[in-house]
Order: sequence, then structure tokens, then C-alpha cells
Amino acid sequence: MKGKELLYTIKVIEEEKGIPKEDIIALLEEAILTAIVKRIDRKPDLKVQLNLKEGEFKVYARKRVVEDGGLKNPDKEISLSEALKIDPDVKVGDIVEIPFNIEGMSRIIAQASANVLSQRIDKLEIDRLYRVLQEKVGDIVVGEIVKEDEKGNVVVKIHGGKVQAILLPEERVKTERYRKGDVRKFLLVGVKKKGNELEVILSRTHPKLLQRLFEKELPEVSAGIVKVVSVARDPGDRSKVAVTSSDPTVDPVGACIGVRGSRIQTIVRELQGENIDVILYSEDPKEFIANALKPARVNNILLDWENKEAKVFVDEDQFALAIGKKGQNARLTAKLTGWKIDIKVDALKNTQSS
Repeated sequence: MKGKELLYTIKVIEEEKGIPKEDIIALLEEAILTAIVKRIDRKPDLKVQLNLKEGEFKVYARKRVVEDGGLKNPDKEISLSEALKIDPDVKVGDIVEIPFNIEGMSRIIAQASANVLSQRIDKLEIDRLYRVLQEKVGDIVVGEIVKEDEKGNVVVKIHGGKVQAILLPEERVKTERYRKGDVRKFLLVGVKKKGNELEVILSRTHPKLLQRLFEKELPEVSAGIVKVVSVARDPGDRSKVAVTSSDPTVDPVGACIGVRGSRIQTIVRELQGENIDVILYSEDPKEFIANALKPARVNNILLDWENKEAKVFVDEDQFALAIGKKGQNARLTAKLTGWKIDIKVDALKNTQSS
């Protein structure tokens, strides 16, 4: 590997792999040294030096200077009289570098070092990608769907197509279809190193995906004026998101929904039509629970603080609405607020009415 070929190799690796030039040079020198050592019987102390200006490398044997007559290991030592021919200022104990002859081995060394370099670059790139992706765990990544395998996993290309990630069956939304070439947003939930490969796990069902979408798509949430307090999801069907505002002049619910739902629609489309209820958070559990159960009207709420259970009383005509289809409204309210929800018909009020 000489001249333009060497310079071109460094440039390509730097651009395609995102590895700094200094690291590539160190890896190249190490790869060349490894290739040479494997092909000689002796054990000299060798040094490889790349000359980027000339686009080639040179190999030197490093030898310690010893007194004349004290030479015991010619591979690693040189007598003072011989060393003085190389450097007139050298002293006993100094290290001199002598050009090492690799004539006849150049082609073999070039091929072997290229193989070693490829392995080292792959490992370095895996380590770098692992660090980058670890920092993105719990955040959104954009990916292109590649295929669905025989186990029901959806294979997704992320990070500019450099990494293949997996959407496990339990992380898929049942109502969504995953077609090859579709681009979606996912929550990155985990990264593991397995040898020279990465195992990257994505999710479309995680509640934090919805929270992150709010933070990235809605200006007041991105700016920190509106905060997402909690999220509850039945993925692909309905979600509840509790929000609050640090600015009393900003309506957090209106800021998230927008005029005629214009703002929230971006997120609804990304989640393939999932219905999203934006709820006003309150530090008062009764008020928070009542807000979360809307559109049902609540008459009264009794709190059992020890068991964190709320008995919610509603009119008879509000009971089915409060419970929701298949218990969904009550279930999502419980997840959102952190309280067990027990909805009851307000018998006393109904008796008084009759």
C-alpha cells in the first residue's frame, strides 16, 4: 500500500466510517506492524511510521546501545561502535532506529495489513456506534423499514442506514402495517454489543414515544414552557397525556392541541391515527382524576390515601362514558394519574332526583 493508494484509503475510511485521521493512522501502523511480525522468525523491536506527505510507510528496528563486547541480543541491541556510525552523538543506553529491510514482503504485508486493518476498523466503528446509540436510548430515532423476518421482528435501518435495528413483536402496534421502505419514528429502548455486532431494540408502543413526540413537535413543550407530566397509552387506539404550564398566560392543553387540532394532528398522523386526549394536570388528585375522566362528568371523588384508591361517583347516564369502551377510559385514567379508579353510580343523588 503506497502513495496515492495509502492516502485514498485513509480518506475513504475517515469519510465513510467517521473515524478521525489520527486514529486511522495509528490503526494502519499497528496493522502493518502485526503483518510484519507474523512473517519473520526473529523478535526485533519494530516501529512503523507513516509519511502522509509521501504517501508511504517506513519500518525501523529500535535497538538499545550497549558497550562494545557486551552485545547479547542482536535483534534488540547494537554495539556502541556501530551506533556511532549512525549517530555520532549517541551514548550507551540510548535507543537508535535502524531502517528495517522488508524487501520482497511488501505485497504480502500490504494484503495482510489490509485484512487486519479491516477487522480493527470494524471493531472501532462498532464501539463508536455503541457509544453514540447508548446516548440516544430513551429518545426518538428515524428509521426505514427493511423487512419482517420469520419471527415477526421488523428489521429497521437507522442512523443513516449504518445500523440495523429490530422492532420486536411485543413492541409493534397491532393495528399498524410495516411496509418495506416506509419511514417511521421509533423509541430507541436498548443497545447491546454482541461480539462485533450491535443488537438495537426499538419500540412503537412505549408511552415515552408519545412524550418525546410532544417534546419534538410542539414548540411550547420543546421550549420547556409546557411540560408533559405523564402518559398512558393503549397503542394504536387511544392515549391520554397530562400537561402543565410554567407560564400562567399559556394554556397547556390549547398549546398542544392547536387551532382545530392543527398541532396535535402531526403526532396523530405519525402514530397512524391514534386518538390522543390532552389532559390538564393538577396537583390536586381529585381535580386531576376528574380532568382525566372527561368527557364524563364527575359528581364527587373520595380518596383512600393509604391504598391510593379513588372512588369516583357519577350520574347513571355518565357511568358508561366514565368507564369507557371495554373499561378503557377508567384504565387509562388509572395509568395516567397513578390512582386505582373505582367508578360508582351516585345512588344518593339519583334517589334525591327521583
